[in-house]
Amino acid sequence: MSHNTFGHLFRVTTWGESHGPALGCVVDGCPPGLPLDEAFIQQFLDKRRPGTSRFVTQRQEPDAVKILSGVFEDDRTGGPVTTGTPISLMVENTDQRSKDYGEIRDRYRPGHADYPYDAKYGVRDYRGGGRSSARETAARVAAGAVARRALGDGIVIRGAVVQIGPHAINRDNWNWDIVEDNPFWCPDADMVPRWEEFLDATRKAGSSTGAVVEVQASGVPAGWGAPIYGKLDGELAGAMMSINAVKGVEIGAGFGAASLSGEENADQMRAGNDGPLFLSNNNGGVAGGISTGQDVIVRIAIKPTSSILNEVQSVTRDGENVDVRTKGRHDPCVGIRAVPVAEAMMACVLADQKLRHRGQTGR
Repeated sequence: MSHNTFGHLFRVTTWGESHGPALGCVVDGCPPGLPLDEAFIQQFLDKRRPGTSRFVTQRQEPDAVKILSGVFEDDRTGGPVTTGTPISLMVENTDQRSKDYGEIRDRYRPGHADYPYDAKYGVRDYRGGGRSSARETAARVAAGAVARRALGDGIVIRGAVVQIGPHAINRDNWNWDIVEDNPFWCPDADMVPRWEEFLDATRKAGSSTGAVVEVQASGVPAGWGAPIYGKLDGELAGAMMSINAVKGVEIGAGFGAASLSGEENADQMRAGNDGPLFLSNNNGGVAGGISTGQDVIVRIAIKPTSSILNEVQSVTRDGENVDVRTKGRHDPCVGIRAVPVAEAMMACVLADQKLRHRGQTGR
């Protein structure tokens, strides 16, 4: 299997499967001398960790990260710092229940990667989806923590769920202070009880639902990216689409821009003391593939979890018609735990763009 690495100068390779002994990543290209310890990485993994509420999978994984290489105790700083060599991170799997998947070992789950994996490789790890499982995203979150160190404290990346099923937030109620105080990463306090009721009903019905996640990065300077094949928004879109279950990406106004006039969409400017002042941000902080200095804003649409308790029509490996239901512990809305994953992918892309910009311009 190829294509397990992304990035150019800040490069991340992930490895491992859902029901294997462990999973992790190797981060190459991280600058030396940056403070990095397991506690810093762990805070982000704890946000993605399963079993934290009744609205996510009840698989109990501590997701405790171990740094295997690339960090050394520096007497000058009094703590561990990056050495400039590859950083290897590992997260052990401790609560696999492979027996839950015995019934579907020869059956393809519709909407899952079972059939295309089998068609491509001729072998399929049916235990939780193997490499195609969202369990792989734990490694991405760990890599994203390293990327945040490379970016520095001046760039703030944060995400929120803005829609679950048909129920979207009222953006006039947006409050970042409450996002981590509810199980949905919801910035609209009025929407929390509606999502609770909706997801309780969805879970009890044995079904699942989709979601929309929004990620914002503030403090990104103007000038990162490239106008043709290294577009910042293009690479963000590719990184976000690589996340399990993501089926759509919007930058800024996204598809909504199609209904705007040229004047409305133009992000008009006026002179300011430190550069232009933008009157809107329909382009999501990127114009011509290059950052403008505004907040970089990305939204991703996440499909309903494919593994559900209700029977759906499918076929076996031998081509026989069959009905399939998936036992086990699954998220009724996998989009909830996608917030820290999307933040991590934003961080990795921006860290790579920062190093590439510095390599080209010297600043």
